[in-house]
Amino acid sequence: MRVIGTVAELQALADRERAAGAKIALVPTMGALHAGHRSLIDEARKRADRVWVSIFVNPDQFEDAADLERYPRTRDEDLQCCRDAGVDVVFAPECDEMQRPASPCWIEPGESAQPLCGRSRPGHFRAVATIVAKLLLAAKPHVAVFGEKDYQQLAVIRSMVRDLGFDVEIVGVPIVREADGLALSSRNVQLHPEARRQAVALVRALDAAEGAVASGDLDSARLLQRARAEIDKAPLARIDYVELCDAGSLGPIAETLDGSALLALAVYFDSPESDSPDGGARRAVRLIDNRVLDPRRAASAR
Repeated sequence: MRVIGTVAELQALADRERAAGAKIALVPTMGALHAGHRSLIDEARKRADRVWVSIFVNPDQFEDAADLERYPRTRDEDLQCCRDAGVDVVFAPECDEMQRPASPCWIEPGESAQPLCGRSRPGHFRAVATIVAKLLLAAKPHVAVFGEKDYQQLAVIRSMVRDLGFDVEIVGVPIVREADGLALSSRNVQLHPEARRQAVALVRALDAAEGAVASGDLDSARLLQRARAEIDKAPLARIDYVELCDAGSLGPIAETLDGSALLALAVYFDSPESDSPDGGARRAVRLIDNRVLDPRRAASAR
């Protein structure tokens, strides 16, 4: 496995691989790799001759400097994970290789970046779109693979690739979950043990809404109420948003579901008060999850 740190070296390798007729798949990550990332690598292997993984913690995606500082960085473990998975190249640049602070250039994403995380984290998807564009230009892949846990991110990237004419196929891979249903995330390790226990409220919320749709309840307000009620059972949970939107456009939906809808959740899980006995700030970890609710599929199953 080859580890590369500069854009120029990666681009030169991409040119050689393409000239030799090899198909390249890129898996962009921020490191702290887990089984969810492994599923992306496995999907990439099915679709290409060469599998490349990028590891770059993008500072511009973080609103809070403390959150950036806490984000897990496990380079040695990540490289071993890539070796075990048969990755051909790891692109692991330093910040100054990917950022040019003297003359910043940004990609402003379209409408799909406005709701959900775009509303609660202004500028987040501008940072995501810009760094993904740089990674695509550096690696020149035929295929790029992303996880569907970051549903809105996937939608933003697909829109950017389509609108700007990138010659790359964007592939989404279903969410990988832990045994109790919690979606795998690099942030899960940051949870206080009690917060980790309560975090399954997210999947309970998704299950409750999906179960209601399966039983014929298509009222959007009631579905949201059911989801919120499950999260409210977790004392350490603080809701950022619980929303339903069109699964394709991420735009508003009708009062009664008449097509596929995305139920999207973003919830902060605090550490217990006892974790800050001096009255200092309690550490919070923000988790996201989602599920597509399809009334037509539910009706055919009844």
